[in-house]
Amino acid sequence: SKLEALFRHPLYNQPRPQLQEDDWLLRVKTSQKAEDEGQEEEGAMDITDWTSDVDTHPPWLRFHLGITRWELYDRRDPNLGQLTHYLATQRILGAVQKSGGTQLKLVMSFPNYGQAMLKPMNRQSRHAETDVNLFYFSDFERHNAEIAAFHLDRLLGFHRVPPAVGRLVNVTAEISEITTDHKLRTTFFTSPAGNVCFYGQCEYYCSTEHPVCGQPHLLEVSLAAMLPDLSLAPRRSWRSPWKRSYSRTKLARWEKEPAYCDTVKQTPPYDHGTRLVDLIDMAVLDFLMSNMDRHHYETFEKFGNETFLLHLDHGRAFGRHSRDEPSILAPLQQCCRIRRSTLLRLQLLSIPDFRLSDVMRESLAQDPLAAVAPLLSEPHLSALDRRLATVLQVVRTCQHQHQDVIFNDLE
Repeated sequence: SKLEALFRHPLYNQPRPQLQEDDWLLRVKTSQKAEDEGQEEEGAMDITDWTSDVDTHPPWLRFHLGITRWELYDRRDPNLGQLTHYLATQRILGAVQKSGGTQLKLVMSFPNYGQAMLKPMNRQSRHAETDVNLFYFSDFERHNAEIAAFHLDRLLGFHRVPPAVGRLVNVTAEISEITTDHKLRTTFFTSPAGNVCFYGQCEYYCSTEHPVCGQPHLLEVSLAAMLPDLSLAPRRSWRSPWKRSYSRTKLARWEKEPAYCDTVKQTPPYDHGTRLVDLIDMAVLDFLMSNMDRHHYETFEKFGNETFLLHLDHGRAFGRHSRDEPSILAPLQQCCRIRRSTLLRLQLLSIPDFRLSDVMRESLAQDPLAAVAPLLSEPHLSALDRRLATVLQVVRTCQHQHQDVIFNDLE
């Protein structure tokens, strides 16, 4: 298959630097080691609830212990498939609403302390497009966008989106009857059509006018693996320099200043290391899936500035396929920088043998919800190829204007 051939390609199997002890986000704290040191070990995880044999650890724990300075997971790690299978099949023990945000999200609990973030199928079908008169910050979130973002991020070779998988959940048996969230429980009702619905409580789209409904009990959802607890692995939130104004009338500074990148390049942490090209990687990902809602990103505090950017929250992606949003590429257009490995993979995905739409279709077909309907409609898949061509054209334009466009991975 094209997908298998892509992952066999040398560009997806480059030798990696030898990982040092401090390149791992978490370490296993054994009772003997703790006794020898006589104190708590920073970044160490107490796993006394499990045996010391790594093979016996639940997939979510192996995922956490596999996070490094440079990526969330190794694509070749067999645990990745075990983790997504776990999220798609394991018994759900609990469900509570996640606080904050404009739309409904639930934290789901599984055996052995596993957790996942649930986003439900919302009011927009896979084939429908977001209304062109709707501002990006008023758009609904889509469960299939979260799943597709994980697959696209993996195809681009980034490995910065938490593993996500689709699942059919029973609204009654797997949410309503087991939740300990009293406020959430009070929002369940049966619609005039006989479907079980709920709406939770959040800032905007949680009301009787915006319910989430099963058919009549079954509901499509995305489940994304939760990152390690903040007490074990603190994260820092960074405001994107290319954040939009989130106003119907005002423009952001980068929209008014063509030379805005010159200012960014002189501002920490973008004035050294790979942070700027990491941000441009994220802009390429967002442009391909038409995600305009990138106001912040996160990093793990332990690694300081020498680490990757976490790609989180993609529910507003894949809303339109007939229209592209070139402003998403502003970091690339204004800075004219791109990582060499990123460019080489983009060029590979543009040729017929590895066409992005084809490998994306094949990758998404592995998700459990693909048995219900394709995760992305054909127009959305075609849009990926069109947008990829646009990215490569922007790079060519930059190369005509500048000499130092392509940066090695560790520059």
